[in-house]
Amino acid sequence: MKWEGQEQSRNVEDRRGAGGGGPRIGGRGIGIGTIAVALVAGWVFGINPLTVLGLLSGGETAPAVSQGPARPPPAEDRAAAFASTVLRDTEQVWGQVFQASGSSYREPRLVLFRGATATACGTGQSAMGPFYCPGDAQVYIDLDFFDDLARMGAPGDFAQAYVIAHEVGHHVQNLMGITGKVDAQRGRISQVQMNALSVRVELQADCLAGVWAHHSQKGKGWLEHGDVEEAMNAAARIGDDVQQRQATGRVRPDSFTHGSSEQRMTWFKRGLDSGNPSQCNTFDARM
Repeated sequence: MKWEGQEQSRNVEDRRGAGGGGPRIGGRGIGIGTIAVALVAGWVFGINPLTVLGLLSGGETAPAVSQGPARPPPAEDRAAAFASTVLRDTEQVWGQVFQASGSSYREPRLVLFRGATATACGTGQSAMGPFYCPGDAQVYIDLDFFDDLARMGAPGDFAQAYVIAHEVGHHVQNLMGITGKVDAQRGRISQVQMNALSVRVELQADCLAGVWAHHSQKGKGWLEHGDVEEAMNAAARIGDDVQQRQATGRVRPDSFTHGSSEQRMTWFKRGLDSGNPSQCNTFDARM
């Protein structure tokens, strides 16, 4: 992926070295990470893993956290520069997509942290992996996750770009009102039904990441041979079936919250091939 020298986003806040996560505020978060012990417990007992972590756990929507001036990462930080470059491209792509539909795109902020950090969705933990908080419209990531991703068998810069684009996809869902509609179902349907709804949310975010990749490559031509395969491999490695089998030796589809490897690859590819957000309607699709 030929990303060096490309424009970087100004919506990046560096909290690394800023201390711990602070008090829990409450609210909900949507994440891609599936590596914490709490998530394994969720699979074993059939509970939504994000509920185990205290995210997506009902209650009133958290108040937005006040956003002051962002402290940018050091210019020499290559990993941060990469994340900032990918974020900037998502801003450009989604800005154009929203404009074409007659609306405007509100850019999210990307927060870099280590260990833990305060969010409008509670205390964000590195062990959760990257996540998006609707309460403050911010994407949170500990860049060490990319090392974890490589250890999980999904190395490569475009695999990392896919992760960021997936979380931005949750932001797009939030702007479109999808997140609120899904959250409104909490407490009205069973946990198994809620898990199934969560799968559709995550698969749609995968598809929207594919939409970004389609337009990004069309505009910049910065993907190289093997880049798409890196993203597809990452989608496969973080499928619920793969993660459950590795963690417990068995697979429980009724406890899936992100989708199987095949589903994640299929929906990412659908967005990548079409470049059309309307092709990402997972809620009406047969699963």
